[in-house]
Amino acid sequence: MKILDRYILSSFLKTFFSVFIILMFIFVLQTIWLYIGELAGKDLDVEIILKFLLYFSPKLVPLVLPLSILLTSIMTFGSFAENYEFAAMKSSGISLQRAMSGLTIFVFLVSLTAFFFSNNVIPAAEFKSINLRKNIAKLKPAMAISENIFNEVGNINIKVEEKSGDNDQFLRDIIIHKKNQRSGNFTVMKATEGELMGSTDSDVLSLVLKDGNYYDEIQPNDAAKRKNKPYAKSYFEEYIINIDLSEFNNVDLDDENYHNSQGMLNTSELRESIDSFSTNYNKEVKIFKESMLSRSGAATLELNYKPADTITETEASVLDLFNAQQASQITGFAISSAEAALSHIKLKKQDFKISFRQINKYEIALHEKYALAAACFVLFFVGAPLGAIIRKGGMGLPMVIAILLFLTYHFIGIFAKNSAEDGSISPFFATWLPTIIMLPLGILLTYRATTDQGLFAFDSIFEPFKKLLKKAGLIKKKDKID
Repeated sequence: MKILDRYILSSFLKTFFSVFIILMFIFVLQTIWLYIGELAGKDLDVEIILKFLLYFSPKLVPLVLPLSILLTSIMTFGSFAENYEFAAMKSSGISLQRAMSGLTIFVFLVSLTAFFFSNNVIPAAEFKSINLRKNIAKLKPAMAISENIFNEVGNINIKVEEKSGDNDQFLRDIIIHKKNQRSGNFTVMKATEGELMGSTDSDVLSLVLKDGNYYDEIQPNDAAKRKNKPYAKSYFEEYIINIDLSEFNNVDLDDENYHNSQGMLNTSELRESIDSFSTNYNKEVKIFKESMLSRSGAATLELNYKPADTITETEASVLDLFNAQQASQITGFAISSAEAALSHIKLKKQDFKISFRQINKYEIALHEKYALAAACFVLFFVGAPLGAIIRKGGMGLPMVIAILLFLTYHFIGIFAKNSAEDGSISPFFATWLPTIIMLPLGILLTYRATTDQGLFAFDSIFEPFKKLLKKAGLIKKKDKID
């Protein structure tokens, strides 16, 4: 390696590691802010919190690494141009492409490392972080009760309208479905307010309900009596439910039972999952088509009815062949059958939509691993010539330009992926769209930096107007010097 290549590479690496560490620290702080509700107030050790951040940090690399390469490229080459080092290189016959050649090899190796990192390290970290989050959520039942949704706590499913108090112990507008040996929600309790009471040394949490109603649907052993649907209903001023917390107090934070997420899989596992989901999806669609065809009776229509060759004017409608009562019954049956079919179609349509979105999410996760490597390489060819053009180093203007470019790249990717989930566009195209947009920009900037042109060619824009003004005599032509 020549002295010039070592100098350019060392300058790039010093800036790159500094920028990467700073950006990673900023994004980790954002992570703490986002998940502070899951970590605070649960008596977690510092080791558990650090482990949580350690598991979550690798997922930040797809954001931090491309931005670091873009910003470092602008800062490094902008500093070279600002200090006239590029002018010295060009006077010695060294072009911009030659100056970028050593870094091109380095960025290519970084891109390959990014792919292997996203294919192996990030899925493992995703697996660890999600399981740790789910285990942390079990440590405190009061924290496990979210507002306006049903939450499973011990042997009850509870929904509350509002929580209050220093420890969220006061509850308002409570609905409880109590579990028992029978399958189904047969016991329901409603109360206007309640309070969670217990001590840290006890494995029992008391839920005190006030001013409520108790409903229990009785299931007799005699099937004939079940048709009457007997039930017991009562009103209470105060009702106490004891919840066993032994499972909450014995939470294993290293438990790893959850493994159903596309972020936990590498490329081979994603391909296998996509093939499996696609096969099942196509099979379900085929079964549904056959079921609806059989349900409509269209397949057996010719077996049951023989159409006449001719029809008279009095037989213009099938209902005219029946009396009013029969026609009314037939119409009612047809309407109810059509409504039932439409209701069934709507339900299956929603199921198919969920399955289709799942397949698209897995395809997006697959292509993201390759797109990350390509993005690192392409953004280098955007940042390096851009820095040479603007001729400005440091953290000022290069930081602003890098953030604007990266936000454009990032938000295009977010909007495209959201559209791809519901099938509006192809998952492949959505994942690669930001890189496809940045690639022509990188080629254009590299060409303009190589040919010593500015960022924008204003002369080519205003030149036709100048010619028109000269012809009109509004601008005098310059005298030629003999």
